[in-house]
Amino acid sequence: MGQPQYNTALYLCLSKDDGTDSESSSIQTQKEMLTRYCKENGLTISQIYVDDGFSKTNSNRPSFQRMLTDIENGKINCVITKDLSRLGRNYLETGGYTEIFFPSHGVRYIALTDGVDTERSATMDITPFKNLLNDMYAQDISKKIKSAILTRQKQGKFIETKAPYGYIKDPADKNHLLIDERYAPIVRRIFKMAKDGMGIVQIAKQLTAEKIPRPVAAAADVCEGYDRYLTTDESAYKWSMGSVREILRNPVYKGAIRGQNRPTVSLKCKKRKSTSCNGLFVIEGMHEPIIDPEEWELVRRLITSRKNARGDYAHYNNIFAGLIKCADCGYALSVARGHRFWDGDDINANFDYQCNSYRSEGKAVCTQHRIVASELHKAILADIKRLAKEALDDDKQMISSIADKLGKAEKDGVRQAERDLKKAQKRLAELDKLFAKLYEEHVNGKVNERNYNSISAAYEAEQNELETKIGELEEVIKSNRENGENAENFVDLIKQYADIDELTQALLNTLIDRIEVHEPEDVDGEYIQKLNVYYKFVGKID
Repeated sequence: MGQPQYNTALYLCLSKDDGTDSESSSIQTQKEMLTRYCKENGLTISQIYVDDGFSKTNSNRPSFQRMLTDIENGKINCVITKDLSRLGRNYLETGGYTEIFFPSHGVRYIALTDGVDTERSATMDITPFKNLLNDMYAQDISKKIKSAILTRQKQGKFIETKAPYGYIKDPADKNHLLIDERYAPIVRRIFKMAKDGMGIVQIAKQLTAEKIPRPVAAAADVCEGYDRYLTTDESAYKWSMGSVREILRNPVYKGAIRGQNRPTVSLKCKKRKSTSCNGLFVIEGMHEPIIDPEEWELVRRLITSRKNARGDYAHYNNIFAGLIKCADCGYALSVARGHRFWDGDDINANFDYQCNSYRSEGKAVCTQHRIVASELHKAILADIKRLAKEALDDDKQMISSIADKLGKAEKDGVRQAERDLKKAQKRLAELDKLFAKLYEEHVNGKVNERNYNSISAAYEAEQNELETKIGELEEVIKSNRENGENAENFVDLIKQYADIDELTQALLNTLIDRIEVHEPEDVDGEYIQKLNVYYKFVGKID
């Protein structure tokens, strides 16, 4: 019998797995090598399949899949590659092709530089081991790449393929971001809408209605491949909830770089981990922010609390979500429908807040801490207006009063701390000179070893005490200065709300850190309920 007739396929593959010194593995080099082999061995080339830039750990490569289809259709009965790794670096999948798929379809397989030829069974004995080595090599390369990426992320470098919506890559440094003034105003508007109380769904609908270009449309202008998502003219403006949510949650807009953003589970499993996984980190101050960091934090708090803001009560806007806590157990207070007559004029009058711990586990854990929503609204509104009026009437007196209250030491104590600090710093400088003089006299033989050790130990002990004392005094003085700055910041902030007539969720989150609700107490036959309001910068103000 004569030699079988082979319809031969050359499969050429090059990927980042091959490293940077890949001249010997280039597509052209592979083609020349395999073509020469076919001529020398009388094999007819029917087709050449090329995959350039696809990872060999993934068998879902376009030309590779097309070659498999042609094999199944009987067009190809011989496949030649430069080496086994061209088929793939997953040893289980590669073994499946060489030991099952190719033999079952009558295909001869040749891996030229590895000396593999399925027509000669002796060459196949070592093939599984070579596949395993290729797999191990791929895993080692993957670890090194991930480590390099992590290192660059921790340096604050931006390493993603495309810049986020509202930014462009710096032409002078591709790992640095610059503001893109074409889309940055849209980002600012999205944050403003969220701050003003609009939900993610409402924002997406509004942007879609106004035909604002969505992120994928902006990406299609600078990166190849994204135009596949723009199947119609309208799809460029169809905003999704996910796009809006990602913009509102991404710290890149406050000037930060987010690292470990949904890494893959492993080399062979491309499923991505949740962003809540351990290792997620943020590097602040890496580029110019589009959104002020304080405003970004405020909006983040708003959208987080707004998820449960309405609960089961579609008509009640829970503007206190995330702020109101039980003064005793620390759990949040949630909304409950009140059991009282309601005439329909004030929706808040028919809802109460109640301790979550009590609702779930009863009196054994906590008490109700029930407060009528309308009464809570009135109390907080009145307190804000009272403080705003005081700030407008005499802001300097209010700043002084709050700073004194916040201070850990009275003004006289701070002045004394400043005097003590100067005295301690002076003595420390003197000790340095005495130490130097003592050492010189010891070297010159004027002070013997025993006396030198005794005196130097005493000097060193005093130095340590002084350094500790100086640190404590500096902390007292610094704390007093910060208290003054915080008091000024709060007074400047509260002044803006003297004329408000209603509360909003954005307003509350701008002014208040938390509200603690106490259990009502019977005082001389009258029930009194205490609220502790902790304001931004200054905490609780009685």
